[in-house]
Amino acid sequence: MSQVYALGVTESQKHLQLISIPRREVGPSDVHIQVDYCGICHSDLHHCRQEWGDTMKPSVPGHEIVGKVTQVGSQVSKFKVGDSVGVGCFVDSCRECKPCGDSLLQYCTKGVVQTYGYPLNDGTGHTMGGYSQAMVVDEAFVLSVPTNLDPAAVAPLLCAGITVYSPLKHYGVKAGSKIAVLGLGGLGHMAVKFASKMGAHVTVLSRSEGKRQQALALGAESVLITSDADAFNAAHSTFEFVLDTIGDEHDVSAYMNLLGVDGTYIMVGASPKPFSLSAFSLIMKRIKIGGSLVGSIKETQEMLDFCGEHGIVSDVEVVKAEYVEKAWERVLKSDVKFRFVIDVAGSLNADTVVQVKNQGSRPSI
Repeated sequence: MSQVYALGVTESQKHLQLISIPRREVGPSDVHIQVDYCGICHSDLHHCRQEWGDTMKPSVPGHEIVGKVTQVGSQVSKFKVGDSVGVGCFVDSCRECKPCGDSLLQYCTKGVVQTYGYPLNDGTGHTMGGYSQAMVVDEAFVLSVPTNLDPAAVAPLLCAGITVYSPLKHYGVKAGSKIAVLGLGGLGHMAVKFASKMGAHVTVLSRSEGKRQQALALGAESVLITSDADAFNAAHSTFEFVLDTIGDEHDVSAYMNLLGVDGTYIMVGASPKPFSLSAFSLIMKRIKIGGSLVGSIKETQEMLDFCGEHGIVSDVEVVKAEYVEKAWERVLKSDVKFRFVIDVAGSLNADTVVQVKNQGSRPSI
């Protein structure tokens, strides 16, 4: 095993701090990756602050990872040293169940092994993510990153990007489709970029005029101000799809009224509270409602190739490792356009001191 520096939360220190963690030796099918960039996802905060339940310690988050191959195992055939690669939301699965066999690993019936905070299949510990200098990952879960794209801006594609790309493809959004995107944050801004490049007619739903120019610059054809009752009512039954990226409580029924006959309401934002829905919202126009969970390795590679072809990346703000806790606070305030990305290779080292009130001691490697 080797030791690398990481940012993590321990039993004794509830804020992120510099820690030393082990990485396994490179096995026959493994790829050793130097982490260059890692995106910040809202899930990182929920996990480390135990808002979704107890977590295994140390907690090292990060599942939007881009870096370079530095070593490969003897049986690796897809990658070589120096390749630009990515790692997304999971690093293993049972590889035996029907979803795994259908290239839908994210729905593994035995539970996909998430990139951080998940018990390893061999019982030797738990996964720790990309807020670290290096990772060792089975090649089956490593992705090839197009070299014509900014690697920092690619990182959020591996969670935010695939979270919207997968349902757009699965539910049949295509050239000529009329789709409304609800929410213009990390997920929503990528949905606008993807859907517009797919040839769809994209409308962004916003409560205020403030996001109009942003939405149009991202590729939307129009913006519907939802606080304008007359405009909102006039848009009833005019869309084929609504993609809902909102993670807070909101009136789903009101937005469902925007769909025409046989319309599809797609949910990817995970509101913590149940929503109320009248059966007549579905019955009267034969409406379908569905969700989606990130995407498979196959889908994610397809998305990256699509991004390479069309020059699509996330809009990002790159920050140093020491700034991550402050970035988290800004995430909670939606004070970012549209995703934070950590410059891991350029700022995470033995001298990193995370900017929080109480500092822990620096570990030795």
